[in-house]
Amino acid sequence: MNRKLLPGLLLALFAAAPAFAFEPFTVKDIRVEGIQRTEAGTVFNYLPVRVGERFDEGQAADAIRALFATGFFSDVAIEVEDEVIVVVVDERPAIAQIDFDGVKEFDKDALKAGLREVGLAESRIFDRALLERAEQELKRQYLSRGKYAATVTTTVTPLERNRVGINFAVEEGGVAKIRQINIVGAKAFEEDELIELMQLRTPGWLTWYTKNDQYSRQKLSADLESLRSFYLDRGYLDFNIDSTQVSITPDKRDIYITVNITEGEQYTVTGVRFTGDLVLPESEYQALTQIRPGETFSRIRLTETTKAITDRLGNEGYAFANVNAAPEVDKEKREVAFTIFVDPGRRVYVRRINIGGNTKTRDEVVRREMRQMEGGWYDSAAINRSRDRIDRLGHFEDVTVETPPVGGTTDQVDVNFAVKERPTGNLMLGAGFSSSENIVLSAAISQQNLFGSGNALTLQLNTSEASRTAALSFTNPYYTVDGLSLGWDLYHRTYDPSESYSVSPYKTVSTGAGLRLGYPIAEDDSINFGLSVDRTEVTTYSDSDRKYKDFCVDFGCSGGSSDPNDPNYGIGEVTVDSVMLTAGWSRDSRDSFLYPRKGVYQRVFGELAVAPGDLRYGKLSYQYQHWFPIGRDYALMLNGEAGYAKGYGDKPVPFYKNFYVGGIGSVRGYEQSSLGNQRDDDGDALGGTRKIVGNAEFFFPLPGAGMDRSFRVSAFLDAGYVWDEDEDVRADDLRYSTGLAFSWGSPIGPLKFSLGYPLNKKDQDQDERFQFQLGSVF
Repeated sequence: MNRKLLPGLLLALFAAAPAFAFEPFTVKDIRVEGIQRTEAGTVFNYLPVRVGERFDEGQAADAIRALFATGFFSDVAIEVEDEVIVVVVDERPAIAQIDFDGVKEFDKDALKAGLREVGLAESRIFDRALLERAEQELKRQYLSRGKYAATVTTTVTPLERNRVGINFAVEEGGVAKIRQINIVGAKAFEEDELIELMQLRTPGWLTWYTKNDQYSRQKLSADLESLRSFYLDRGYLDFNIDSTQVSITPDKRDIYITVNITEGEQYTVTGVRFTGDLVLPESEYQALTQIRPGETFSRIRLTETTKAITDRLGNEGYAFANVNAAPEVDKEKREVAFTIFVDPGRRVYVRRINIGGNTKTRDEVVRREMRQMEGGWYDSAAINRSRDRIDRLGHFEDVTVETPPVGGTTDQVDVNFAVKERPTGNLMLGAGFSSSENIVLSAAISQQNLFGSGNALTLQLNTSEASRTAALSFTNPYYTVDGLSLGWDLYHRTYDPSESYSVSPYKTVSTGAGLRLGYPIAEDDSINFGLSVDRTEVTTYSDSDRKYKDFCVDFGCSGGSSDPNDPNYGIGEVTVDSVMLTAGWSRDSRDSFLYPRKGVYQRVFGELAVAPGDLRYGKLSYQYQHWFPIGRDYALMLNGEAGYAKGYGDKPVPFYKNFYVGGIGSVRGYEQSSLGNQRDDDGDALGGTRKIVGNAEFFFPLPGAGMDRSFRVSAFLDAGYVWDEDEDVRADDLRYSTGLAFSWGSPIGPLKFSLGYPLNKKDQDQDERFQFQLGSVF
């Protein structure tokens, strides 16, 4: 046997002649030796020669390099034996299994999935370089969790059939906590005040949840920027962070952070002037300026100024305006003046408006809310209004907009609206709960975006201790292209509030139908009109209030006596028909229908009972709600409501049309519908014909909820009361409460909880500290 060996390493590293040269020859056969798992055809595929062809040294070198590049082999050699090519390989082992010992901080399946993404997985070829990289990444993950004492030891165990088992043995150790934060160089402000600005902090009562007592480089960078902003917003133009030191104790359990700062001096603004291509009158720029001569410099006000100017130019079609402020600093006098350079760029117009993400909702439902038109000048205010109107539809969880320039042009942009649809249909068969009505059994099917058309259809069946309802309603918000809405309602309701609320006993069974029309009269304003007919059967009892019995007698009570001295006076049933005319006006500039943070909502609504019905009364209500954004995540809501009702034509206001106050939706901390001076002999409330309610509520995100807007926590202050028409409306009668509330827009409906504390409870009042609604039906 005469073999000429061509060493793989030499051929792989050098393109020079091999150590054992051979003359080119015609291949009689090709053999592969050393393979255990790899198919021989895989090796043949990388050889540049076939049986019967000529083979030379260059082809041999190319083959060896190609086989090495597959990563399947740790060594490759080619031998020649009597014009037969023999490929000798040494296969890399395969990974048979990957195990983790001592891992508690991470899910093991998630770790395996992460290793698979980098090529380290069961059944794959073992690569020690990948193993070392995975080990370092695992250590880094523990460091990011604050476990600086964690150690990772990897063991590779050879197994039969050229396989290996990999074991990661981890000693996690404890979490290192921040024990002290020092800010060196603070003179103008207390150190504790500056530390409060930071997200990182020493262990506290909530840090077990927020993890803010664990060091994070990203959090420290954000905290340093918060410090910088704090000083710059207060005029310290020369503020500088000189250095930061992060040290850890030898046992790797305690971390100490030191921040060295130089505050510098506080600067005063001496002037602001504008230059460049102003386009607009300078007076308009001055009106948008947030910084004034004589005031202390504030970076945030300067930023707001440049943004306001950019937005204003955007309203005129200058989509790519560039506004920059250049300071002129006088360090001796500690004064600064600003020159704001305005470069509006080219005026552009909108080529096309694109809508994405609406897999169910029709394009026209979104497009009819557009205030920016295709082919028109770019208008940032109109685009923002369009986004807000789309968000207020309630069909989408999120609405974003981008305005990329059109390639190959200098004066065109596209406007791309991306929406994320939310479930607008609801099929609910089950039970809900409320603190006022206890168990609520319900069956409802609703679709607020019927077949993606934007129309709403609701069929509702529910029963509780106080009410039973069967209702069908439909609304088309764009019955005509100019925004005329059309809706109708059919209902059958049984209401017996004495079963759940603190009101005098009575019962009503109502059947009716109504037609509704609405029309927009301005961007955020609309008016609506309605006509409905109703037949209500009223039942009174022996323990019903005298006013209820009087109503029954006045309208022809059956089953009782009309003699006021008779014990059966006013006990029985009466059926009254009514024809109702309704009219209203509303203004809604809130930024979101579901989760508002800014804007105003106002509503005036009136109803009038007219002939040929039996009832004669009018009812008017007004609501004003104002949302104030505070920072990025907080909001303050102020809400006020007033109501007034009065009969005419010698007819009273039906007692079941009275206003009621108390509980969730008005004054929390008091029992539902329990407030008011008018009461029966048992102390149950009778409501009233005049109502005042006021609410102040501060909303903040639920810790840990991230950007999910459906979770909200709030602190509230409520006030309200009702009076009858023969009573004076007095501020002294108002009841107040305060407390905390939580709301969640869950898939089955809104969930509301409140913990209220009455501030001026009187003897006749019934308090209810904890109140809730789960699976609320509409």
